[in-house]
Amino acid sequence: LIENCQNQRKKKLAAAEGEAHHGGGHHDDDEEGEHEEHSCADLFIHQVIETIEYVLGCVSNTASYLRLWALSLAHMELSKTFWDLIMVNVLNLEGMGTPTKAVLLFFAYSVFAAITA
Repeated sequence: LIENCQNQRKKKLAAAEGEAHHGGGHHDDDEEGEHEEHSCADLFIHQVIETIEYVLGCVSNTASYLRLWALSLAHMELSKTFWDLIMVNVLNLEGMGTPTKAVLLFFAYSVFAAITA
């Protein structure tokens, strides 16, 4: 940015000296292929805007990943709660045979899978 400003100053000084030596004639911009010149303040403001946009993008992306992380934690806690309420209670049932408990476990897991999917 600073080099660009210094180069622009040098070009302006050279152009001003050239016009003074050549009588200040009119130059056609299309023939020379020159583009619009910007002041150092314009370049600085543009760079500040670009920097602000970059920082806001970083903050936005970070917030997005934090939301995903929080959602993942909430889903994990809910899954654990449903596991404790459904599966652990079925596994801790007493007084029934193994085939009956296996069928109940199958249905309990089906409910758990449907709820947490």
